[in-house]
Amino acid sequence: MGKIKLIFFFAFFSLNAIAQIKISGSVIDIQNKPILSASIILKDNNGKIISYTYSNELGKYNITTNNKGKLILAANATRFEQKSIDIAIEGNDIKDIVFDLTPKSNELQEVIVTAFRPITIDGDKVIFDVKSFAQGNEQVVEDLLKKIPGLNIDANGTIKVGNQEIEKVMIDGDDLFDRGYKILTKNMPVSPIEKVELLQRYSNNKHLKGIESTNKVALNLTLKEDAKRIWFGNMQIGYGLVTANRYEVKSNLMNFGKKNKHYFLTNFNNIGFDAIGDIDNLIRPQRVSEPGSIGDDQSVKSLIVLGFEMPNLKKRRVNLNNAEMLSLNSIFTLSKKVKLKTLGFLNTDENNFFRNGFQQFSVGNTTFMNTEDFNGRKTQLTGFGKVDVTYDITKTKTLEYTGKFNKTNEKNRSNLLFNNDLLNEQLNANNQLFDQKVVFTNKFKEKKVFLLSGRYINEKTPQNYSVNQFIFKDLFSENANSTTQFSENRMKFAGIEGHILDKKESGDLLEVKFGNQLRIDQLNTRFELLENGNNLSLPTGYQNKLRYATNDLYLSAKYRFKIKSFTLLTQSDFHQLFNELENFNVKTNQNPFFIIPKIGFDWKINDKNKIVTSYSYNTTNAGVLDVYSGFVQTGFRSFSKGLEDFNQLNSSSAILNYTYGNWGDKFFANTFILYTKSNDFFSTNSIIAQNFSQSEKIIIKDREFVSFSTSIDRYFKSIKSNLKINIGATTTNFKNIVNNSSLREVKNFNGDYGFELRSGYKGFFNYHIGTKWNYNQVKTTTTNSFTDNMSFLDLSLMCSDQFNLQVQSERYFFGNLSNNSNKYYFLDLEARYVVKENKLTFFLSGNNLFNTKTFRNYSISDINISQTEYRLLPRYVLLKMEYRF
Repeated sequence: MGKIKLIFFFAFFSLNAIAQIKISGSVIDIQNKPILSASIILKDNNGKIISYTYSNELGKYNITTNNKGKLILAANATRFEQKSIDIAIEGNDIKDIVFDLTPKSNELQEVIVTAFRPITIDGDKVIFDVKSFAQGNEQVVEDLLKKIPGLNIDANGTIKVGNQEIEKVMIDGDDLFDRGYKILTKNMPVSPIEKVELLQRYSNNKHLKGIESTNKVALNLTLKEDAKRIWFGNMQIGYGLVTANRYEVKSNLMNFGKKNKHYFLTNFNNIGFDAIGDIDNLIRPQRVSEPGSIGDDQSVKSLIVLGFEMPNLKKRRVNLNNAEMLSLNSIFTLSKKVKLKTLGFLNTDENNFFRNGFQQFSVGNTTFMNTEDFNGRKTQLTGFGKVDVTYDITKTKTLEYTGKFNKTNEKNRSNLLFNNDLLNEQLNANNQLFDQKVVFTNKFKEKKVFLLSGRYINEKTPQNYSVNQFIFKDLFSENANSTTQFSENRMKFAGIEGHILDKKESGDLLEVKFGNQLRIDQLNTRFELLENGNNLSLPTGYQNKLRYATNDLYLSAKYRFKIKSFTLLTQSDFHQLFNELENFNVKTNQNPFFIIPKIGFDWKINDKNKIVTSYSYNTTNAGVLDVYSGFVQTGFRSFSKGLEDFNQLNSSSAILNYTYGNWGDKFFANTFILYTKSNDFFSTNSIIAQNFSQSEKIIIKDREFVSFSTSIDRYFKSIKSNLKINIGATTTNFKNIVNNSSLREVKNFNGDYGFELRSGYKGFFNYHIGTKWNYNQVKTTTTNSFTDNMSFLDLSLMCSDQFNLQVQSERYFFGNLSNNSNKYYFLDLEARYVVKENKLTFFLSGNNLFNTKTFRNYSISDINISQTEYRLLPRYVLLKMEYRF
């Protein structure tokens, strides 16, 4: 059966072998001189464009087609008369046609016809014409963006340009979701979009455009004229045909006017579809070090997360969900000076999760195996509200206010069969966030800006965790039969910051930033041993009552020297800290002062070659989860504790980034190298036993980390396909202590490489094929390693304007699993029939058609080897109907 599936998977490779007819020639003027960038357009008898190209510096051109019969070939160049030639194509002959163009006699009175280009560049803006990249099978924005050259969209919907994630996705210049853009790209229909704009060197503050030094990128979706200033939307309903209780309901309602914009959307499904992406990017978007971003790096972490770890697989295959989502988003232009944005978000989800496996521990003379069979359910309710007000006091002064409130309630339940003992886990967790920020911007001169920002954050994460069995008899002497832990991590943050940017006539840029930030953390934990539900003991050393306050008074001076094609960056950050630690009413203080220097170098060798490099020496102040003194429970069998004292850790890092090419080029490459040397770092001193593990933080000297990645984009015009090649590797070495051993050196290496090829045909057939290999190795006193592979083949068949078929197939291979369980195959299919264009469409969707019920993977660490099997969403077939209005 496996061989049949493998044959089926690769049988599609030969489908793109379509004979193409080549037409070549040259474009010259009356003096036989070549004409550069003349547009060559091939049309049918009805004037429909079949293909197009441009002449090179020698006046040469090449164009291919699958069409036969009578066609029209036209050449057009600025300041020359257009010329058309009728050609007849019958066999597979090669045509050679020379165009000799004559100059226009009266240039001022002629109408200049601008040739159509799928990609145009206007300064920092790269504009992609949707019609040139859409293949007719796109449903939502994410489907379209996957076909834009240079954009990388991963399985979770994160959009990157090279190694850098985009800032936002806007609609006609207005931003609705900030870094939570996945809600937009995963749900908004693609039909209203006319162009996609990539904004390079993007500034989130309009007054900083052309002043700040930035490499940020953003996307802007421009709409068709008939999609503006009217209410429109769609509704899609689907239900399982041969599988019970599978459903999907989603709808979009939109109105994008010049003054006001509204986007309302809902999604209800239990087919594994994640309609929101990483919700944390919506609630807590991070833009560290950007002017006006004070407090973006402040958040609270929970101590316990129940074992819902996902495998390296598409989330919809293992996401046994029952989700309901509602999002109401509006932008109101209240006056010429005031704009109001509101966002309301409500999401509920019920996730079931099943896994089983074993962990083989081997440290020194200690060897044992643990087995786990986990059956869990998580129910979550998230309500989030956000208000943004922008007040343009004058053309050069703006006041911005952002207010956010988030409330998340989460209930986790599990039945865990651990070494044949049945444990019932219960975890009730909450998060409450209250966040207020004000930013005042004054562009007091053409190239000089002053920003004043202030922020207040109040966040807390209480948790109640209990287990109905007592497996810690080797750790505690009490005769208990269950345990419970209450914990609350609460944080208050207040800060104010001034920022001055002064760009000189020479292009030099001076930045001065100064401010004060106060963060107060309170960590309270109570671990109890219970007997028949009654408190038996509060073990000493397993309780925390901690207040940790850090007041940071800082000054940062940065100067960027511009010397022709070179840019030199020098920066120094001065920090005076006032740390206070109160542990069970015992107070200690520390007032360290340190400087963080940084130097950087940018070199634009020419229009295609660019190098960016930097070096910095960093000092990091310890956080609340580094300094607590009592053990806290972090899992059903694990405990950890901090260092009980203040600490500042030092490290240095160097970055090198090389870019070749520009947008619109057929070849684009990017290489990124990061090296980090930690002079001292947090490691662990651990006791690992069969029924428990305890880890204490310790400080160790010298840790190294190296990361390398290269991405290559190459467009092959002859086959109208775009090739992406990705190569990456990371290596790290550190030391730790396990079971009272001496310091052990641990070396980790991870390497991956792969490619994908996506076609861009306008005809019947398109493909997207790729493969990725991943190699992992861990060295201690012994060496363990494994190699995995994932390959995919997606096919698109546009049978007619009314009917199309999409096929997606995947193959997974795991090197260290047994031969009967190291290969997995998946096949998804969707057929679409358009009853009435832009009105009524029917879909037939099949997921996991091979009905692969379980998925097993393999992992290694410095202390164990583990093998885990996950239960997957079974095969289902959905009949769906979409109605647009």
